[in-house]
Amino acid sequence: MRIEVNGKCHDDEPRPGQCLRTYLRERGWFGVKKGCDAGDCGACTVHVDGEPVHSCLYPAFRADGRTVTTVEGLAAPDGELHPVQRKFLDAQGFQCGFCTAGFLMTTAALSDDQLTDLPRAFKGNLCRCTGYRAIEDAVRGMRHVEEPSAGESVGRNLPAPAGPQVVTGTARYTFDIDVPGLLHMKLLRSPHAHARITAIDTSAALRVPGVHAVFTHHDAPERHYSTARHEHPEEDPADTRLLDDTVRYIGQRVAAVVADSEAAAEEGCRRIAVQYDIAPAVLDPEEAMRPGAPVVHDKDPSAARISRPHANVVGEAHGEIGDVEAGFAEADAVYEATFRTQRVQHASLETHGAVAWIDDDGRLTVRTSSQTPFLTRRALCTLYDLPPEQVRVVAGRVGGGFGGKQEMLVEDIVALAVLRLRRPVKLEYTRAEQFYGATTRHPFTVRVKAGARHDGTLTALQLRVVSNTGAYGNHGPAVMFHSVGESTAMYRAPHKKVDAYSVYTHTVPAGAFRGYGLGQVLFAVESALDELARRLGLDPVDFKARNIIGPGDAMLTPGGHEEDLHIASYGFDQCVSTVRRAQAEPAATAPEGWLVGEGSALAMIATGPPGGHIADARAALLPDGGFDLAVGTAEFGNGTTTVHRQIAAGELATTVDRITVRQSDTDVVRHDTGAFASTGTVVAGKATLRAARALADLLLDFAAAH
Repeated sequence: MRIEVNGKCHDDEPRPGQCLRTYLRERGWFGVKKGCDAGDCGACTVHVDGEPVHSCLYPAFRADGRTVTTVEGLAAPDGELHPVQRKFLDAQGFQCGFCTAGFLMTTAALSDDQLTDLPRAFKGNLCRCTGYRAIEDAVRGMRHVEEPSAGESVGRNLPAPAGPQVVTGTARYTFDIDVPGLLHMKLLRSPHAHARITAIDTSAALRVPGVHAVFTHHDAPERHYSTARHEHPEEDPADTRLLDDTVRYIGQRVAAVVADSEAAAEEGCRRIAVQYDIAPAVLDPEEAMRPGAPVVHDKDPSAARISRPHANVVGEAHGEIGDVEAGFAEADAVYEATFRTQRVQHASLETHGAVAWIDDDGRLTVRTSSQTPFLTRRALCTLYDLPPEQVRVVAGRVGGGFGGKQEMLVEDIVALAVLRLRRPVKLEYTRAEQFYGATTRHPFTVRVKAGARHDGTLTALQLRVVSNTGAYGNHGPAVMFHSVGESTAMYRAPHKKVDAYSVYTHTVPAGAFRGYGLGQVLFAVESALDELARRLGLDPVDFKARNIIGPGDAMLTPGGHEEDLHIASYGFDQCVSTVRRAQAEPAATAPEGWLVGEGSALAMIATGPPGGHIADARAALLPDGGFDLAVGTAEFGNGTTTVHRQIAAGELATTVDRITVRQSDTDVVRHDTGAFASTGTVVAGKATLRAARALADLLLDFAAAH
């Protein structure tokens, strides 16, 4: 057996049935990524004798005698970047970068004819972050980056600091490390929506060669907690146990098997014998609130922080400003309708996962794909009674988040195995597990009633909102409160009323997702106001512009969530002007068979979560005259690393290339709540601003003294 990879020969035999992707990664070629293992996403694309292939589907033994090129071998031997790599840097054709190696390898093999039809050429590659525009710009040779200029970094199109590493395959994501003695974890999951485990026999699983341990609810701490990560954990429902003897949705973890290989761990899962006492399940949130419905969490409401557990209501909000019935009586037109939104999975290209070990100092070290490393450390310390100095959490470059990684879904169970076995352990979700074992966007049902006068003055706005949080509360109450916040605060109306419920069902838990509930409710509100405007014979944009809040207006919502917000800058007028100019331009001709519609919607979101957000940053002068910047916020394509360098360079009157950023490591900097709700810029960015400004003052004082 002989395979040449990037000019280096490998003569060791692959395992029976091993795919080329795992063969390459086990030999250190970490630029080859796992996004699906089904040939769908293209993140594992490599060249075999010059032809692009999905290495997750390509048997490793077929590469015998062939030449394999990964993204690490795309550049010239002298380090000169391949033209495609240079194009992706010039256009910044990536965000999180997890899919970029696959796109580079596919692009490098495209003919001129194939370049004329990029959708077809890239049918084997998926990108979750970019919307593909940046990728097309890169392929077409467009340049978006500007040259850095000392002290003039903010407001410039500057490249992402990790760009060279992303395009050469040397950026290190969660599992792009070699951990000696690594064990692998697989999870046995529930086949039932609601059941109690009456017996569980692990003896056959423990007899599987290579299996080291099987963990069940008998091994789990008794504590209940929330998988949601917020600065103040007491704001979230404490309804989750690490491994529970009651399962509440199909896919809930029942047991964890740790073995020498994933195959042995999977076989161990198949050998576990579980006896279930199956119970009735409720899948619809409206039915779940009715008397007599199966109770999802029979817990003490104050201890578990659940509003009404026996009604399956985890959180609720009720409030009224003015008198909505009087407001509807004043209206010349009233529109009322119910809108429903579906469940959506985040589909980050890098699935959830973590690898953990005990370091040389005896500390638990967890490397994880997380937006909240510091909050995850805090949660692990609480769960296992460990002092903070005994736990280190590191987030490498994260392959997409979108809110889905503002949860602790894997770190808790991996930590249990490491603390018991004192061996490194890895758990990496499959693509299928992302859909039934991770969280989703909350499905919403929104009843909207709105009234207005003939002149377009909004008189009343009423919402009834029901959010399906699934089997566990996670972010349920917070998402529900947020959803009825800015959606009602953005419009002036003397009479407003809200009744909102976050409801348990025996379905996959929902969690944080971009917009945090606002997208679902704004869809309903904006649709209803469009219809109301049409009933009045008014242009919907003019109607909304007449009623939207302006500078100095209070943000009033019946949910009582916006009292700490105010408008610092106002750009709505410019926004409407831009929309009007676009409407005046002739529309492009649609392809035959396509229907064309035109619509508009307004949205406002508060860039900061409820309950507060904390960020720490440190700036230091290095001996070579450069600067070290330590920040806690994670980078997952959100661009915070770029922003922090721009802010620091602006304050220190230098160029961004002289700013070295260390981040997302609990050993590097003090506390950071996490990267979500745009706080990586508006909160952590302000910490960077203050740190850089303080350092600049020190340097100026020192220079003045000499």
